[in-house]
Amino acid sequence: MTPEERAQWLRAEINRHNYQYYVLDEPLIPDAEYDRLLRELQQLEARHPELITPDSPTQRVGAEPLDAFGEVRHRIPMLSLENAFSEEEVRDFDRRVRERLGTKEEIVYAAEPKLDGLAVSLRYEDGLLVQGATRGDGARGEDVTQNVRTIPSIPLGLLGDGWPRILEVRGEVYMPKSGFLALNERARRAGEKTFANPRNAAAGSLRQLDPRITAGRPLAFFCYGFGEVEGGPLADTHSDSMGRLTAWGLRISPELRRVKGAAGCADYYRRIAGRRDDFDYDIDGVVFKVDRYDQQERLGFVARAPRWAIARKFPAEEEITRVKAVEFQVGRTGAITPVARLEPVFVGGATVSNATLHNMDEIERKDVRVGDTVYVRRAGDVIPEVVRVITGRRPPDAKKVRLPARCPVCGAEIIKPEGEAVARCSGGLYCAAQRRESIKHFASRRAMDIEGLGDKLVDQLVERGIVHDPADLYSLTQEQLAGLERMGDKSAKNLLEALERSKKTTLARFLYALGIREVGEATAAALAAHFKTLDALKAARLDDFIVTGGIKGVGEVTANALCSFLASRPELEVEGDFATWLAGLKIRGLNPEVAGRIARAFGSLEALRAASPRELCHERRSLVEGVGPVIAEHIVAFFHQRHNIEVIDRLIEAGVTWDEEEAQPGQRPLAGLTFVFTGSLSRPRQEIKDRLQALGARVAGSVSKKTDYVVAGEAAGSKLDKARQLGVKVLDEAGLEQLLSGLGA
Repeated sequence: MTPEERAQWLRAEINRHNYQYYVLDEPLIPDAEYDRLLRELQQLEARHPELITPDSPTQRVGAEPLDAFGEVRHRIPMLSLENAFSEEEVRDFDRRVRERLGTKEEIVYAAEPKLDGLAVSLRYEDGLLVQGATRGDGARGEDVTQNVRTIPSIPLGLLGDGWPRILEVRGEVYMPKSGFLALNERARRAGEKTFANPRNAAAGSLRQLDPRITAGRPLAFFCYGFGEVEGGPLADTHSDSMGRLTAWGLRISPELRRVKGAAGCADYYRRIAGRRDDFDYDIDGVVFKVDRYDQQERLGFVARAPRWAIARKFPAEEEITRVKAVEFQVGRTGAITPVARLEPVFVGGATVSNATLHNMDEIERKDVRVGDTVYVRRAGDVIPEVVRVITGRRPPDAKKVRLPARCPVCGAEIIKPEGEAVARCSGGLYCAAQRRESIKHFASRRAMDIEGLGDKLVDQLVERGIVHDPADLYSLTQEQLAGLERMGDKSAKNLLEALERSKKTTLARFLYALGIREVGEATAAALAAHFKTLDALKAARLDDFIVTGGIKGVGEVTANALCSFLASRPELEVEGDFATWLAGLKIRGLNPEVAGRIARAFGSLEALRAASPRELCHERRSLVEGVGPVIAEHIVAFFHQRHNIEVIDRLIEAGVTWDEEEAQPGQRPLAGLTFVFTGSLSRPRQEIKDRLQALGARVAGSVSKKTDYVVAGEAAGSKLDKARQLGVKVLDEAGLEQLLSGLGA
């Protein structure tokens, strides 16, 4: 393919994806692949300037506006930014800026997160909002005035005074993550189509022809720049000009900062990247702009972007790749998890070759087949997952995925209970995979914390038949360990010492280490606090976890209606069969089956008249925090299995012990309180979380009215802002220590 042919193909492909992304809101490829296509065309045109055409995507910003909206011509074009994907590219940008300005001094940049939403221009005349427009192709956009007027964070009239007669601000309309989750949840309940991500949700909401629909969507807006401003800039620098907007009721990013030079840019990027998950909005990078307007003016523009600004993008969180195979893994509870083996792809800052498919229901819902081209997503430390299939790229020989009949490890039958999404191996601890995973869980840091007992060592111990269950760990000898691969005498000695140290634990940690199905750390702590001793928990029945009262099938409405009806008609008498007579009263919810239960429970009309609605209304209440009927059944079943009791007895005989005092209610003074972390803390969050949970606290991921304390570290983000808005008490680390010291913890 000649350079000219390649350029023509790239232009057509990029324009096609622009149309899908900007006009239809149905992107076919992730941002990372689009960026690669555009960069290839830019590089090709740089080598062959004669190939540049007026309609090349490198010479314009976006796509054509929708015909359904009126057209707005931007008096000052809405340009996009050049992208950088590495620290080196930002250094090169900084070097070019200094060279063009003829200075060796450090340049001051205005830095802020790059929101992943929809670019919008707002025009105010004499302080009143007169027009809202999308970016469109940079020169022409869509008139969305009536829709932006519905967004609460956009003022219809500027506050205060001193604003210019004409003020055009530019920024991003976005949908907060919390609002996005709530919107999709409502859509699911209504059986409607859900949005793929907050960006698509924001774009689709803003471009509704009916503003009433937009008004019902949780949209927000941040300013990041200016268009036309009568009288010129508001100040000498971009950051000072942005600062003036807040007094007029316009929102700017609370993360806007001045930074110096390439080193300041790099430090800012790292700090924002580290807090990315704390923000209640999606960001896909950070933006650096030369702060001084006189320097911006000297630097000028290229056809598509200003020379004085650049966006450093985060590593892509979504990429596309191909499914080479699907294999099935066995977890410690026997859960069978399908895993996609992928052609390796760099996503979320790491090379990914495997991704979870969760369960067979998910495979069928997404219609994933071997050979498919798929989106794969990895965000932070989250396990990579297959998001969706690009069916248009499905090869003719793509194979459907089927659940195996037998466990791939032990050959036992795989069972998928009706109504459950998860299939399980029926082999129990006789399955080597389940043994391996249960021992790894038992030894993990938040369970028995056996230092040095890694995954590969556990695999060897199980494969050689040395360890069959957790209790076998405490009978290991120096000779057994020294004979294993990569395990010398000193390593063996260190592991034996770690095993000895692990014997002193807490009841909560011990219960968590046992690997009872659906019993996590918080539930284990609640069980320890409620039952106080292991013997009491072992002897517990379902009634000790769940209180059941009233008549099954009788809800609050039916109970109140029946009691009111009987109280208002003292003359009524039973004619014939009591149950049939009750059903004949035609009270809502009182069908023949429920009427029969009431008749059997009370026996006579007189006894029923004396009953209160509370005695009738069916109730199932948990006695232990976080333990519902299903988890209670798992716990009772676990302690009724002979093998589990034998393992527990052997662990205690080996010397595993804990102080029963730790489980007393007085030692859980934070029970019922909710904490949230934000920002960078001096110690690992998990360490602080463990300490709080041991004292009875709940540690949540988001701030709400039910939050009692927010623990804020350095560079705290939107969670801190929300805490202040809601009046939630904020503690720094010193304040938290003071609180815990006051409790004697």
